[in-house]
Amino acid sequence: MNAFTLWTPEAVEVVKGAENVATYNKTEMSHRKFCRLCGGHLMAAHPPLNMVDVFAATIPGLAFTPGVHVNYAETVLPMRDGLPKLKDFPAEFGGSGETVPE
Repeated sequence: MNAFTLWTPEAVEVVKGAENVATYNKTEMSHRKFCRLCGGHLMAAHPPLNMVDVFAATIPGLAFTPGVHVNYAETVLPMRDGLPKLKDFPAEFGGSGETVPE
């Protein structure tokens, strides 16, 4: 499970170690960015959506408040927190937009 945040590409800046960021294009929808030195995942660009998802834990000082769970139909760690649980992704992002029970 990872907490992610969504940003426009212009709002995302690597402030240290940018020369060590590499990209793996799994699909045209998902360009994964990772550290060449340690292999740690940093973010994923989604060009068709003009969005970048950044793991909340990589943003120092961010007060993260979750709003929804995605891909919950595949969960192995049930979350009983009252937040919406989407089967896959929101319809706006190419998913079904369907919710599943908590």
